[in-house]
Amino acid sequence: MFESSTSEPRSDRALVELGYERFRALFHECAQPPLVPARVVKTVRGHVWVATNDGVIRALPAGALTSEAGPEGFPVVGDWVALRPGDGASSPVVEVVLPRRSLFTRRDPGKASVGQVIAANIDIVFIVQAIDGGANIRRIERELALAWDSGAVPVVVLSKADLVEDPDAEVAAVSLAAPGVDVIASSVPGDVGIEVLRAHVADFRTVALIGPSGAGKSTLVNRLVGGDVQSVGEVRAIDGRGRHTTVTRELIPLPGGGALIDTPGLRAVAMWGDEEGVETTFAEIAELGHGCRYDDCAHEVEPGCAVRAAVESGGLDPARYEAYLALRRESAFQARQGDARLKAEETRRWKMISKASKAYFKDKYSK
Repeated sequence: MFESSTSEPRSDRALVELGYERFRALFHECAQPPLVPARVVKTVRGHVWVATNDGVIRALPAGALTSEAGPEGFPVVGDWVALRPGDGASSPVVEVVLPRRSLFTRRDPGKASVGQVIAANIDIVFIVQAIDGGANIRRIERELALAWDSGAVPVVVLSKADLVEDPDAEVAAVSLAAPGVDVIASSVPGDVGIEVLRAHVADFRTVALIGPSGAGKSTLVNRLVGGDVQSVGEVRAIDGRGRHTTVTRELIPLPGGGALIDTPGLRAVAMWGDEEGVETTFAEIAELGHGCRYDDCAHEVEPGCAVRAAVESGGLDPARYEAYLALRRESAFQARQGDARLKAEETRRWKMISKASKAYFKDKYSK
């Protein structure tokens, strides 16, 4: 874990090991002294913990970030920010959130038209799923679409490989649903696949882990970090489910550089964003689509559809085809919902402006 802040200044190395070199020029474009660079480690109830060259400190977000930027403008785990240091009488303040290289977002489970930001500036997403009960291909496809849509590169990690007779067969099955994606069988006992996973964090990259409770994310984090930094709960044998041992998203530094971002178990993985992530996840279907009669073919009822022809001829798995259609429809629906929400917000804003203007002129000319 991070060391506590001290009065002794540290070298630039502390931030470099968290990936600062990729953001150094961007920081100097967006901020001037006395602002200093920092990276968000975690956020809790409006407070932000940031890693600086002098250690980890708690800061407050500037008022403009909370009142003007909206939910996606608020600092989240993984963000690089410009920080105004405290002077003893005042708290440090996050003044600027630097432009993000990637942003992992899902639909807020409680609000159909609102996105929930998971983390920012992720290079690699480890999609972790235990295979002791068989891989859930449909969930993996959904998480791949979210990962691609974020701007990060997904890697599928099939955990608990020591509990299955033929992990290679599981890797082969998942690989069919994840074209172009590394699929790695992993087991902490015996260190199976651990060195391969470590290689993905080279060059001070940031890796986020997503997956359901009981998938073994916290155990994997502890092994990669080399210590017990995450609590691990028991998993019920009857259904493979465990307690939510990780309750907040947190950036964890790795020995030798780089960082991990663990996430609470995501029971609901709802789509958010456009259809690009879906098209990348189902790359072979997108390729088949080039042979359709119509350029805007939805691959459902249109004549001359090469995708449906492949399903009928046995060249495309019907279950994968149906999963593709379902995710496309969901993404399109969320896009429409998002547009409706933005339109409603803009309408409300102009109504407020109009009301304020009427009140101003009424008061001005009534005197």
